[in-house]
Amino acid sequence: MSVHPTAIIDDAVKLGENVEIGPYSIIGAGVEIGAGTVIGPHVVISGPTKIGSDNHIFQFASIGEVPQDKKFHGEDSVLEIGDRNQIREFVTINRGTTDGGGITKIGSDNWLMAYIHVAHDCIIGDNVIFSNGASLAGHVRVDDYAILGGFTLVHQFCHIGSHAFCGMGSAVSKDVPPYVIVNGNPAHPHGLNLEGLKRRGFSKEALKSLRDAYKLVYRSGLIMEEALPKLEQMATSVEQVADFLGFIKASTRGIIR
Repeated sequence: MSVHPTAIIDDAVKLGENVEIGPYSIIGAGVEIGAGTVIGPHVVISGPTKIGSDNHIFQFASIGEVPQDKKFHGEDSVLEIGDRNQIREFVTINRGTTDGGGITKIGSDNWLMAYIHVAHDCIIGDNVIFSNGASLAGHVRVDDYAILGGFTLVHQFCHIGSHAFCGMGSAVSKDVPPYVIVNGNPAHPHGLNLEGLKRRGFSKEALKSLRDAYKLVYRSGLIMEEALPKLEQMATSVEQVADFLGFIKASTRGIIR
């Protein structure tokens, strides 16, 4: 373990093996930090916050602070962060609220670049990438392998599906289905994230089926009530199309279309 003498650490903090804490960082009560995690200089971590193993949190990040929510009055809430995340400079991540289940949760193997904001009650999966300046309002869910381009803004309660891609400066106010690219202000669909899917080993058959599903929803001219029965027929034999269909049917805000 390596803790700089200028760091201020509450007596109740739990530190795993080989944790490093840099100069002038402040770690408050109720914080747990897993083995091998590196906390850079001038980082502030407030509790209750649980951070897993082998993360790297860079200078000037603010982790686990109270939510920016006028309805919050000090109720119990937590932040949970998984393993092997890269959390860059000036990232801010707030704890949850009672209305949102009391938890903000970030998975593992994520890249959160500089100046990212993750608001209260957000749920982030694994292997996501947030480019500089992207911001999530409260209660947003981001599934595995999604990518948010620089300065993407996501409205509260939106859901971004797995392997989706939001282009630079996107203003997202509805749900983004898995595998889909959106861009613009307001964000509009721009096809499938084909390059990303190829890099992740999706088969040619899966990609063709997803193209057909995308065309049915976005280019056939059918209203959603007409497209869904046809999509259900396609989903019986292709897992990715079933995921696409399930996301659409579960959407409460409606999908970007």
